[in-house]
Amino acid sequence: MKRTGLLLVGHGSKLPYNKELIEKTAAIIAEKHPEYLVRPGFMSMNAPTVEETLDLFKKDEIDSLVVVPLFLAKGVHILQDIPELLGLPEGGKKGTFAHAAGAIPLLYADPIGSDPLLADLMVKNAEAALKSNV
Repeated sequence: MKRTGLLLVGHGSKLPYNKELIEKTAAIIAEKHPEYLVRPGFMSMNAPTVEETLDLFKKDEIDSLVVVPLFLAKGVHILQDIPELLGLPEGGKKGTFAHAAGAIPLLYADPIGSDPLLADLMVKNAEAALKSNV
């Protein structure tokens, strides 16, 4: 059974928490959504790199690949660096992925941005801080 590949891109950090957060998020997605084959990849300082993860996807039984940045907003990585790694022009969202079985669709998702779920999460965090202060 072929699935959709999902490359979850994190920034990377010298602090281990960043890598753990991206890996745990990838695991949560994989558990809740078996229709995706989820792999993390990092822009810098952590392994696997985005390039290494793309190489792994070349051999997987997938029929498309979507690259999802776990970033809040558009910046240099989102607008230039990641598209370049994917072979997309700046601002490009669609291309092809050179898979071992032949070219498959490649899609590049937006960063998180302003989303009601993010707003709810910030309120949840504020409430947790208020409760811990009593």
